[in-house]
Amino acid sequence: MTPPLSLYVHLPWCLSKCPYCDFNSHAADNPPLDRYVAALLADLQNEARRAAGRAVDTIFLGGGTPSLFPPAAIGRLLEAVDAQFALPGNAEVTMEANPGTVEFGAPAGYRAAGVNRLSLGAQSFDDKSLRRLGRIHSSDDIRRAVSAAASAGFDNINLDLMHGLPGQSVDTALADIEAALDLEPAHVSWYQLTLEPNTVFHARPPEDLPDDDTLHDIQDQGGQRLAEAGLMQYEVSAWSAPGRRCRHNLNYWLFGDYLAVGAGAHGKISGPDGVARYRKPAHPLQYMKSMEAGGPEDALALVAEADLPFEFMLNALRLVDGFRETDFVARTGLAADRLSDCMRGPRDRGLVERVDPDRWRPTPLGWRFLNDLQAEFLRRQ
Repeated sequence: MTPPLSLYVHLPWCLSKCPYCDFNSHAADNPPLDRYVAALLADLQNEARRAAGRAVDTIFLGGGTPSLFPPAAIGRLLEAVDAQFALPGNAEVTMEANPGTVEFGAPAGYRAAGVNRLSLGAQSFDDKSLRRLGRIHSSDDIRRAVSAAASAGFDNINLDLMHGLPGQSVDTALADIEAALDLEPAHVSWYQLTLEPNTVFHARPPEDLPDDDTLHDIQDQGGQRLAEAGLMQYEVSAWSAPGRRCRHNLNYWLFGDYLAVGAGAHGKISGPDGVARYRKPAHPLQYMKSMEAGGPEDALALVAEADLPFEFMLNALRLVDGFRETDFVARTGLAADRLSDCMRGPRDRGLVERVDPDRWRPTPLGWRFLNDLQAEFLRRQ
């Protein structure tokens, strides 16, 4: 069975680069938006040929800061997607947006353009923390953005929140959650700050990061509060109201296929030769030039059969409900016996359990030591 197919579109510019961010984003006051959209439209035609008639079920416009692009540009892009892929009526179309008043000015325009799920990069409701994170918005900007989006007809709004911030205590982390819950989001992505290589924070780590005990208490008490509010955890960093899980991310986590459009975008596609990955040129200028010259020859890199269990488990084990054995077989092309062999060691160590004949999931111990559990599936040399 062919996996579900999603589309990721990367819009790479921000007004400034945050010190914790390791995404392919570039600070620019006046980026060449029209030229970039033209490159995206050419890229979409190439990706439609790669899809070979397969339907796209979800779209994610990520960045960077997609809300730097005006609604008219987003509308052109989504019209082209619909022309190439004939989107179903229930397609999930997510756009990331910065709550800053400089960029966020037309939620009704984005809704009219076809965006039906908005993901706001709130990060914190503490203005001091926002400044230390390099964010250009304030806590009041977040509230205004949510109000404007709701008034424009958005009923599926995600708030991105970070914890483990410099100087953060359990109480201030819980205050962020309370402020987010006051806005009644359909979804909260609540994840811990990590010091990624090639970032300012990695080169010069803040001296007042919370210790491990504080981080544990933040995660424990914060997760409990989100659940009390009716947002159920379904992934390590994701909580949602009933029926509001992010379908696009679920497709990633369950080893579905996804097309890649935009500078540095990564794609994954399944075919008769196996599972392959590819990526687009990372720098926006290089990307635009390549599209203007007819598009890059994206080299498909086949995933080695021995690496498929780890590739699958890396994300599937992040899910609270785990995964179905039938999905593992269908999306890796490996036999069920191969899965049983892979699971024997982790199960013997109490890290995974079989909850019914077709479903595996991490145990509480495996959930606690998720990195160790995922490493169990690395190919042994």
